[in-house]
Amino acid sequence: MAISVIKIRLSLLRFHDPFPRLSSIRLISSVQTLEESVRTAVESKTYQQIPGLLIASKESCQNPNPFSFLSAFPLHLRTQIIDEILQSFIYIRPRSHPQIAYSCLLSYTLQNPNPLPLALAIVQRTLRAGCIPLPQTHLLLSSAWINRRHQSQSVSSILLEMQSIGYRPDNGTCNYLLSSLCAVDELTEAVKVLTGMGGAGCVPDSQSYDAVIGAMCAARRTKDMVEKMKEMVEKIGLAPRQETLVKVVGTLRAGKKISIAVDLIEFLEKAGFPVGFESYQLVVEACLECGEYVLAGKIVMRMSGRGFIPYIRARQKVFEGLASVGQQELASAVRQKFIELKS
Repeated sequence: MAISVIKIRLSLLRFHDPFPRLSSIRLISSVQTLEESVRTAVESKTYQQIPGLLIASKESCQNPNPFSFLSAFPLHLRTQIIDEILQSFIYIRPRSHPQIAYSCLLSYTLQNPNPLPLALAIVQRTLRAGCIPLPQTHLLLSSAWINRRHQSQSVSSILLEMQSIGYRPDNGTCNYLLSSLCAVDELTEAVKVLTGMGGAGCVPDSQSYDAVIGAMCAARRTKDMVEKMKEMVEKIGLAPRQETLVKVVGTLRAGKKISIAVDLIEFLEKAGFPVGFESYQLVVEACLECGEYVLAGKIVMRMSGRGFIPYIRARQKVFEGLASVGQQELASAVRQKFIELKS
């Protein structure tokens, strides 16, 4: 998004200075000095100086934001200037050096009218630089997104607006949006983004599903989280991360939905996806807590078939439980399996 040097400089010259340099006032606040310094860097197009200016200031993103002077420009020109700043940061090393600058730009943009799609572009550049936006970004970005969605725009159409300013939506940006929505309990909208991001050329990946499934676990939406896990396996062909599977199984255990947990483990096994020790262990413990000793024995046989042995306490309870319900044959088979693994 190149724009002429003359156009920007003429616009900057016409811009009224909100902080006049009065000779009678020699002492000005550090924030005013910072904003003036940033404005000077923009006027001279020495954008790569901005990160150093912000790092040197201890109040770089306090009110007023050091980029507040940009509000005097029309939206299209403001967008062009911020884009030039972002592009100049690409060549800075280490890549994380402009982290504070990214945070200030993102905070400034999100607190102005019509923050999208520019805010999404800033998020993208922030993430690609190996930086993480400030925690408060979750709320600001989610609010901006929800406001746009209330205008009856589809998920894909909002994401594709990034192309109008020279950027392309990608999974990193979409996944951060998903995590933001989940962080502020906008789970219903997060599911819509997960479903609609493919229309913008961003096929959901494991991180996309992990964010949504994790939020469903926290909200105890057991049916939905199991459906999403099966969807990522069947429709997308993704292997769920072990930590996500542990969350799902743990949530099912807390809700005493043992049969659903067992069915999910069987589903993943049949689909050829790995199930880790901790998930098996949780299912065994859940079965024992509910007195489902036969089911616990069967799960133990399957996990031992994959080289896993339950903790000794769980093993003892399985043996005792099987004996108490007259399942000596299964108990013997389980014991023999453990002997074979130990040898």
